[in-house]
Amino acid sequence: MTVAAIGVMGCNMSSALDITDPDVLNIGDYASPAGANPVRLGVLQDFAVVFSGTQDGLVVLSGNMADEIYSTDTFDDRLFPNQRTTNEQLASVENTFRNLHRVRAGATRVIPILQEFAPTTPVNIAEMYAIRGYSENYFAELFCSGVPFSSETSFGTPLTTSQMLTIAVASFDSALALAGTDARVRPLAQIGKARALLNLNQFAAAATAVQGVPTSYRYQTFHSQATGRQENGIWNALSVTAPRYSMYIEAEAQVQFLRTPMDPRVPWRTTTRSGFNSAHRNLPDQLKYGRAGAVNLADGIEARLIELEARLRGGSAADRQALLTGLNELRATGITPAMAPIATVPATQEAAVNLLFEERGMWMWLTGHRLGDLRRLVRQYGRTANSVFPSGTMRAPLSGSYGSDVNYAIPAAERNNPEFGGCIDRNP
Repeated sequence: MTVAAIGVMGCNMSSALDITDPDVLNIGDYASPAGANPVRLGVLQDFAVVFSGTQDGLVVLSGNMADEIYSTDTFDDRLFPNQRTTNEQLASVENTFRNLHRVRAGATRVIPILQEFAPTTPVNIAEMYAIRGYSENYFAELFCSGVPFSSETSFGTPLTTSQMLTIAVASFDSALALAGTDARVRPLAQIGKARALLNLNQFAAAATAVQGVPTSYRYQTFHSQATGRQENGIWNALSVTAPRYSMYIEAEAQVQFLRTPMDPRVPWRTTTRSGFNSAHRNLPDQLKYGRAGAVNLADGIEARLIELEARLRGGSAADRQALLTGLNELRATGITPAMAPIATVPATQEAAVNLLFEERGMWMWLTGHRLGDLRRLVRQYGRTANSVFPSGTMRAPLSGSYGSDVNYAIPAAERNNPEFGGCIDRNP
């Protein structure tokens, strides 16, 4: 005992407590050849989480305000978006807003690190530009006009929706300049650019952007059951016991996704489950995603649909015939087994637009496109918001009437930015 006591008394207690915490790493700690790739992979994982890795991620937020899914929850931050009455105080929306900024800022930080320490793999830099572009496009599609793009050293000024989309196009252009002929990243940037251009009402340019993208192309976020962070958040939102969301079956929905016989693009089954609010009974269950299922961020079917939409802008009978031919080609080749063709050419331009957006809705169900598409129907096609969004009296056990929102309010946390004063407008 005496020897042990002497040993303790003889050590330098100050130096023993002088340690470096390995759990706290600054971005500069990754500025090396060994650190460049891990920090890049971190951004990709952050994007997977905010896109499709949480039960309130981008895919779910898009579907909840649109007509893909509805909330069976008891919490206002999920019920209000479904009712189209959002505000700045919704916790789940704020969390996704923060996580999306984390992706945009993270990609911006990583790009110069890759340029300095891993310049011989430019396709990795291109992928970071593309992921940044998708984050910028999502701010424009989901939120009201006025989102600032801040950095660690300066507050951003509020941006209009058009400005956000223009910035996204520039990010995709940077990706394309570095992607070369890479078969994985180049089509990702092409489709992302076309999507932003479509949102900007530049249809011909959007169609040009996706030329050469194979119809079989897919870029996906991947998930696993290893940890909760890695699970498929759409499955968590819709398919667990007592889910917080369910498939949208209300008559007000522009597209009826829940069909009998089942459309293979929107697979589902009957169950006796109740929602998180047990007043919601016998909820149908989606079968598109499993607990570890991958989710399409961009694919070649979207590229073909963009080209068809650009063609339809011509407004002629020949353009409507081309639309039908193209849609039937996707039905024949885009899914196995092939689907039956659509028999009749739309007789009017309005009917053709309805058909196009119905097919877009079915092909891209629960991939984060729907809210942007409904907003475009109002903004670019002159539809009223209540004719494309759920409207009127809500279906029991929900009560009350739908509001008028067509996008999410920017969360109150952004008011820490002295440049920010709330949404510029709530226009589609």
